[in-house]
Amino acid sequence: MNLRNFKKEIEYNIGDFIEDCALFQTLNPGKAEDKISEIVEDAVDLYNDLKDKANFKVDAAKRAYFFKLRKEMAEKTDELYGRLSKIVEENRAEAKA
Repeated sequence: MNLRNFKKEIEYNIGDFIEDCALFQTLNPGKAEDKISEIVEDAVDLYNDLKDKANFKVDAAKRAYFFKLRKEMAEKTDELYGRLSKIVEENRAEAKA
């Protein structure tokens, strides 16, 4: 387990998600701004939380600890993408109506 690579994974995954939110805002100005802002805030909180946990000094069972953190990152980013997808679908339904 390379801590530096794990931190890069955190930055890449959360950064990619925030870029997707920004893209939605750019393509749909004035639509669901409050909801998108809330999701981005949650993503930043997740980023900070994962970085803090990654910097925590682990003496034993490092591999298991970082495996758990990777799993947590995957689950929580999936949840964030699910919330974003819901907003996109709502916006698409409004556009058709």
